[in-house]
Amino acid sequence: MAGQVPVRILGLDPGLRHLGWGVIDAAGNRLSHVADGTIHTDSGDDLAKRLLELHEGIAAVIEQWQPDEAAVEETLSNVNPSSTLKLGMARGIALFSAAKAGLPVEQYLPMAVKKSVVGTGHADKVQVQHMVKMLLPGFQRSTADAADALAVAICHAHHAQTRRKVDNAILRIRR
Repeated sequence: MAGQVPVRILGLDPGLRHLGWGVIDAAGNRLSHVADGTIHTDSGDDLAKRLLELHEGIAAVIEQWQPDEAAVEETLSNVNPSSTLKLGMARGIALFSAAKAGLPVEQYLPMAVKKSVVGTGHADKVQVQHMVKMLLPGFQRSTADAADALAVAICHAHHAQTRRKVDNAILRIRR
């Protein structure tokens, strides 16, 4: 819609080794790619140092791209309890970093992200990456983690737009 102020959204796909991030602008139904990347940590470093590197990387992304809102993919447990715990810590850092920067933060299950981007909650990574490229003209897939983060941002854009419409309708009714 003409005249709509875009909302800049940071999507985060948590991972201790590779944390994907993506920034989009959303103005109504119009989405545009701003930036994306991956924050890498060295698996040989101690856990505390790796978590600090994730925080500092996210803080640098927020400082550079100045998002208005953030969205983080929720993590589900997997077979290895140690891996699940470490992934949960990376997710905690993603939530903390965005909140510390003063951003409103939403969380989305992987199935909700896939459904929002592809139309089905059981899509595979290749389908998600293909649809991200279709929905964000100009995006050239850099890493799978970055594409997943952009999918999280797209999911948030769709959900937030609906939430804003409902909030505005409620305000009109109360007047």
